[in-house]
Amino acid sequence: MIPSKMHHFLHDNLPDRVWTNRLIKDGPFRFLEFGPLDVDRLQRLGIKVDRLGPRVVVCMWNEESRHQIGGYLVVDNLAMGQPSMGGTRMLPDITPDIIHNLARGMTLKNAAADLPFGGGKSGIVCPEDTSPEDRHEIIKGFGRLLNRYKNIYIPGPDVGTNDADMKTFAIENGLNNVVSKPADMGGNRIDELGGAANGVVVAFKALLEHLPKLRQLPQFKDMVIPDPKDLTVLIQGFGAVGAHVARIFNDYDPDACPLIKGISDESGYLLNENGLPWQMLFDLWKDHGPVALKYFHDILMHEDHPEMKDTVFSNSSNNLLTESGFCLVPASPVFNYLDVDKSTHPSMTVDRMGKWQVIVEGANTYSPNPARKAERRRMERHVFRDKGILIATDYLVNSGGVIYAAHERIIPTPDHLLLPRDILGNSQKIEEWLKKNEADFAALAEKRRIAAVEKLETVIRRNMEELIDGLCKDADSLPCEIAEQISVQRIASMEKSRKVKDIMADAPTIGLDKSVTDAAKLLVSSNIPIVNVVSEKGKLIGIVTNWDITNATAMKLPMDSPLTKIMVADVITSNPGSTILDCIRMLENHEISAMPVVDDNRVVGVISGDIMARKTLFRLLQTMV
Repeated sequence: MIPSKMHHFLHDNLPDRVWTNRLIKDGPFRFLEFGPLDVDRLQRLGIKVDRLGPRVVVCMWNEESRHQIGGYLVVDNLAMGQPSMGGTRMLPDITPDIIHNLARGMTLKNAAADLPFGGGKSGIVCPEDTSPEDRHEIIKGFGRLLNRYKNIYIPGPDVGTNDADMKTFAIENGLNNVVSKPADMGGNRIDELGGAANGVVVAFKALLEHLPKLRQLPQFKDMVIPDPKDLTVLIQGFGAVGAHVARIFNDYDPDACPLIKGISDESGYLLNENGLPWQMLFDLWKDHGPVALKYFHDILMHEDHPEMKDTVFSNSSNNLLTESGFCLVPASPVFNYLDVDKSTHPSMTVDRMGKWQVIVEGANTYSPNPARKAERRRMERHVFRDKGILIATDYLVNSGGVIYAAHERIIPTPDHLLLPRDILGNSQKIEEWLKKNEADFAALAEKRRIAAVEKLETVIRRNMEELIDGLCKDADSLPCEIAEQISVQRIASMEKSRKVKDIMADAPTIGLDKSVTDAAKLLVSSNIPIVNVVSEKGKLIGIVTNWDITNATAMKLPMDSPLTKIMVADVITSNPGSTILDCIRMLENHEISAMPVVDDNRVVGVISGDIMARKTLFRLLQTMV
C-alpha cells in the first residue's frame, strides 16, 4: 500500500497516462522511473535537469503490504564512479525534490572527498505516529525495494534512520549493498563514531591554520584570531552531528579544545559564557534525545551547581543564532539557517544574527534549485562579503560520514565473510553467522576505521586550504561558488580520465553477404546508429548507418541489394583505451555521430554522441574541448 502522502503528491503532479505508460510492476513492487530526458515530468516533481544530472529518479512502493511502504530514490551522477552512495532519510513529508537536493549534495560531497562513488540519496515516506514494530517492517520493506538498484546505489543512514536500520538493509540485500553497518558486520558505524562530526572538527582546525591568509581581503583586514583557549563555539542542532562535534573537539585535542558556549535542539537552547558541560549534555543526549529542556528542568532547576548559575535557557531554539561566538556550527537539518528575507522562514535573519568569525556547516544546506541558489548567494553577500564571516560550505566539511561509509567498499568484505545467499533475509541465521565470525568482523571494522580517519584528515584539510586560497585568488567570489568549483573540477577531471571501454555499447555486426534489408532490420532492433560490416574472421570491413539506408531509399535502390552498394569502407574508429574527451573531438572534427570501437581490427563496441549524452557529463566535457 502506497503511503497516503506519497499517493496524493504523485497523483497531483503526474498525469494518469504517466502511470499507465511508465509504471513498472515486479510482483507486489511498483516503480516509476524517470531519466534526464524526462525534463517535463521531472519538472512536475520539482526537479530541474542540468549538466550534472539527475541520472535516474524513482518513485517506488509495495502495493500489497499492509504497511505503507514507499519512497523515492535519486541517483544524481555517476561520474566519480559507480555505484552512487548516500543516506536514506525517513520523514513523513519527503518529496522527490528534497531527495534530489540531497543527492546533488552527495555528488558534490563525494567529489570533494575524492571518493570513487557517484551521488545518490533515498527517502522513505514514513506515516506519522508509526509504531516501532511497523517502523521495522517499513525499513525492511524499503530495503527490498532498493535491491532493484543495488548496482547504482548504496544506502547509508540519514535523518530518521540509523546504523541499526542499515543492518536491516544488509540482512535483506547483503553486506556489500549497504554502508555504515554496525561493527559486528565490519561496519564503520557513522552514528556511533560521529563520522560527519569528525569532519567538522578537522575542518575547524584546518581553517585556524589558513585564516590569516584572508587578511588580504578588505572585509577581513582587521580580523583577530583568539588564542585556542579563548575560542568559543555555538552548535545549532545538538543531535547526531552536533553532539559528536562537542565530544570530538575534546577528544581531538583536550588542551586546545574550544568552549562549547551554546547548543540548541528542538526543545530550546542553552548558553553559558564560561562553557557548557558538554560531557553531561552528550550523555544526556545519548540516553534521552533532545537535551535543552530536560537539562533545564532536571539539572538547573533541581540541583545546586554554582558553576551553572550563569546558564541561560530559552525554549526558542532559533534564538541561539542571535548569540555571538568565534564559530557557529549549523548541524540542524534545515536548508536556510540564515537568510536576508524572512519570507523564506530561515532559522534567523542576518539583521538579527550574532557576531561570528567562522561558520562551519555540519548540516546539509546545498540545493541545486536555481531559486535556492540565488537565496544562498544573497545570504553570503551579506555574511561573507559585508560582515567578514567565513563560511565553510557543507559538502566540503561534513563529508566525514560518507568517507567512513565509503571505506566499507574501498576495503571490501573478504569472500569468506560475505553472507551466504541462502540466509539473506533470515535474521536468526545471519546473527549466528556474525557471531561465528565475530573476531574477523571486529578486525575488519578497525581496519576500515583507521583508513577512513586518515582519508578524512587528508581531504578535508585540503578542501579548507583550497577554499581559502580560492577566495583569496578571486576577491569577488563567494564561498558557495568556490566550493562548487572545487567539486565540479574534480568531477570533470575524473570524467576526462574515463575511457571509451567504460561507456561503449555493444556493437551490432553483420556479414558482407547480407542485404540492405538485413542491415535496416538490425539498425531498428539494436537502436544503435551504425551497423558494423565484418569479415568471416570478424575483422571490420565497413559500416552502414541510418543515413546510408535513408539515402538508398531516396535513390530507389532495391532493398535486396548487397551491402557493398551502400556501406562506407573508409571508417573512422576509436579504441577502448581512448578517453571520452578524445572521442568528442573525433566526432566533432569528422562531423560524424557514431563510430566503431576497434581492438586489433576487431569490433568490440560502438560509441556515439547519444551514448555519451546518456552515460557521461557530455555538456560539461564539451566546454573543455
